[in-house]
Amino acid sequence: MKNKIKDLFNIKYPIIQGGMVWCSGWRLASAVTNSGGLGLIGSGSMKPEVLIHHIRQCRENTNLNFGVNIPLLFPYASEHIDIVIKEKVPIVFTSAGNPSIWTEKLKKNNIKVVHVVSNLQYALKAIEAGVDAIVCEGFEAGGHNGRDETTTFCLVPLVRKHVQIPLIAAGGISSGKSMLAAMVLGADAVQIGSRFVVSKESSAHINFKNKILSLKDGDTVLTLKELTPVRMIKNDFFSKVQKAYEDKYSVHQLKLLLGKGRAKKGMFNGNLIEGELEIGQVASLLDSIDSAAEIINKIISEFNFEKSRVDNI
Repeated sequence: MKNKIKDLFNIKYPIIQGGMVWCSGWRLASAVTNSGGLGLIGSGSMKPEVLIHHIRQCRENTNLNFGVNIPLLFPYASEHIDIVIKEKVPIVFTSAGNPSIWTEKLKKNNIKVVHVVSNLQYALKAIEAGVDAIVCEGFEAGGHNGRDETTTFCLVPLVRKHVQIPLIAAGGISSGKSMLAAMVLGADAVQIGSRFVVSKESSAHINFKNKILSLKDGDTVLTLKELTPVRMIKNDFFSKVQKAYEDKYSVHQLKLLLGKGRAKKGMFNGNLIEGELEIGQVASLLDSIDSAAEIINKIISEFNFEKSRVDNI
């Protein structure tokens, strides 16, 4: 069966690995790509020279298509754009910013461009900017989200009703069942983040991975909307954020509390007390650390089984 995303990226399966800060370097991106999906290097935690290293290492470990995720509000975004062009990266996912600034430049250099959106308005603006596809990310997702608390399974059919370009669903998807549900609602593919955070190839600290596997329903919360909304695990740092709200902190005071390197401290260095631990709501369903290949094989196997079961109803 033809699939717009498989054709657009020349991949075997319509599964995209989210480009997550501190978790998705070249090892994960190349492993996902070699397993039939599209691996993304998460550049939001990388200085320019580090991004170059990861791109080149990824290329050495796969001869298939991979991409780079670039948060447009990141201080090095402009330099990262120049790097992906110079290094001839075939696919770029942009997020957290205005897609009209860089899309034309990227496309002129034969790069496929995908933008992440959290509502219909942003989806239409991304299409106006000329992107090749969009990611519709619901607020179940981990990490930095839109301010709208629209769930993935409400957002996907809404956007699909108004757009024709390829659509990728993200947020709360970790299995073949949820992949099938997203595609029934109008998605052409899925982007999966949290499940790959606890993969063997993820660069997340083992303390963080094990913490994720212990989470229960309600253990993550979307907060800090005054800065950049982020879904994080409830820990000591989160309690400080909650106390700051009770004490009516200003935006400036919230910035000081967050400080610099908070996400690295938690996800990469494994400080579960003072670190910012970003993960999606679906974490409560995760129970094992598997390789990227095992994850994709499980998802596709379950997807095919559930699809055949539904087809027989």
